Amino acid sequence: MNILGIDVGGSGIKGAPVDLELGDFAESRLRIPTPSKSSPKNVAAVVAEVIENFKDQVADGTRIGLTIPAPVVHGRVPFIANLHKSWAGLEASKFFEDHLGRPVTLVNDADAAGLAEVYHGAAKGNDGLVIMTTLGTGIGSAIIYRGVLVPNAELGHVELDGSDAETRAASSIKEKEKLSYKQWAVRLQRYYSHIEMLFSPDLFVVGGGVSKDSEKFLPLLDLHTPIVPAKLRNRAGIIGAALAAHDADEHPESR
Repeated sequence: MNILGIDVGGSGIKGAPVDLELGDFAESRLRIPTPSKSSPKNVAAVVAEVIENFKDQVADGTRIGLTIPAPVVHGRVPFIANLHKSWAGLEASKFFEDHLGRPVTLVNDADAAGLAEVYHGAAKGNDGLVIMTTLGTGIGSAIIYRGVLVPNAELGHVELDGSDAETRAASSIKEKEKLSYKQWAVRLQRYYSHIEMLFSPDLFVVGGGVSKDSEKFLPLLDLHTPIVPAKLRNRAGIIGAALAAHDADEHPESR
């Protein structure tokens, strides 16, 4: 079964049909730059372009999965950081369904990546508590327990040494302060030890662009919990969006 997943980011909107059995793209992805004025209406127009591009692979009226870089609470976006401020307070699921003429499952981008890693990536086969973190401009996070997503976790905003954790340990801070991997790992140790104490997870998965250099910093961490790099990289959002859409069709009571 192929389901269209679309990943909306601050710089680009990417989409592809996803083969849910393989856990990978059924066709090469399409990327279109995010409009400079990234209002809901302008983003919806680009999403419609992505859908039109794959019309031969995705039947009319079928549900699509759509990620955005914000929490999604029962289809509503309470606040926004990396898109136009007009998203704040929007009943976004209804907005997109009205504009696209098809059912839409909206999901936070970090949550989508976490789902993808649990079902088809680094955490596949782990039936316990998995916490995924994405180290980038900030720290995104996803909590999945026995394959079920606990949505909208904002573990980048836990307090650490009197500060928002992501203002100390995100990879953007490493670059800004010109920290070595060894210096940065001291901060990551404080962060992951704190999250470990709070949740006692079975596995940490670390994503974000810096995860491609995971061998330079993950071995420096001393944790009780195994910690591994993400496998799906920039495919995770699209694959996770498709998984969320499929789950919404399979379990309509949970929408």
